[in-house]
Amino acid sequence: MGDRANVIVVRANGTHELYRTGWAVGLDLDLLDGPAAVLELLPGLRQDGWWLDDVMAQGGILVDLGRKVLLFFAWEGPSTQLRHRAAVFALIRAAWQGWEVRWLYDGAAELRAYLGLDPEYVRDRDGGRSLAPFLAPGDEDLAGPDPGGVVVTVGADRCHVASDAFDHPVLEGVSLLDRLADAPGHGVFRLHANAGIHLDPERRRLGWWSLFSCPEAYLAPELWPGWTVDFWQDDWERHVRAGRLFSPAPFDAGEEAKAAVLAEAAERRAARAAHRVRSLG
Repeated sequence: MGDRANVIVVRANGTHELYRTGWAVGLDLDLLDGPAAVLELLPGLRQDGWWLDDVMAQGGILVDLGRKVLLFFAWEGPSTQLRHRAAVFALIRAAWQGWEVRWLYDGAAELRAYLGLDPEYVRDRDGGRSLAPFLAPGDEDLAGPDPGGVVVTVGADRCHVASDAFDHPVLEGVSLLDRLADAPGHGVFRLHANAGIHLDPERRRLGWWSLFSCPEAYLAPELWPGWTVDFWQDDWERHVRAGRLFSPAPFDAGEEAKAAVLAEAAERRAARAAHRVRSLG
């Protein structure tokens, strides 16, 4: 698999071990069977000293066995989907009884910070921002009820949608306002996005959220001088209430969603098993 993630295990004595997996997409599904199952995946994956940076790390897990803390993040997978995120967290918490379970919005940098290591080590300072194109209504990237995307609402009457395959638009800072001037309008967006921004130009205030990790997420206020920036983390419902131009279709976040996530996890286990057989053959 080409998608990469670091997995860190902190032993009871405080020492840590670094591993690297090529199964980052869907990494959240590996957590559904609890800590023992995660540890069983690691033999042969040891990568001491090889930390994936903000560009290469598409996911990450830290398992602190002494403190019983589980940290994780992902760019893709059911935990980054509006329909399934709550179900994923409910299933993980049930499988990790007695553990603190926490999502990392700043990805690999937060993994290192937890260990007392320098977060700058994994920063990509040379690549610049990757600007997300704005999508027109009917764009093929918005096909189906769960296309993802970043909903950007402005005041009470403007709604735009950007691709989610690039940096979160909030990290563009105030220059985003210039790009919005020519962005296609969407009226009221009723599909299931996985990130968003609500801008109130009159009060120079914005709120933003994301279901996927965003390197340098906590730097957003510095990029909007003179604005009040509220990070809503994964609380997409605040966006719904703020502008009323983002109104995703209702969905079952309970048993139906859990069943779908468990089915996806079973498919992933089967794919892993088939991959092991091919590797031994």
